[in-house]
Amino acid sequence: MPEENKNILSEEEVNYYYEKAELDLLRDALKRNHTERFYMMMNLIKMGRMLKNAKIIHQPTSHQVK
Repeated sequence: MPEENKNILSEEEVNYYYEKAELDLLRDALKRNHTERFYMMMNLIKMGRMLKNAKIIHQPTSHQVK
């Protein structure tokens, strides 16, 4: 009789935990006031602009040059 792994969750249990996590995030978001939401949105906009304007430049390091 093969041993079953007790750490593996069923698909229903995984879905339950995903839904619970989503609901917890929504509840936390609803607890924030308008000022906190505004500052969060501004931070996201600033990060988006920064990533949009970022340039990736590759320079070989000394151990890569032969």
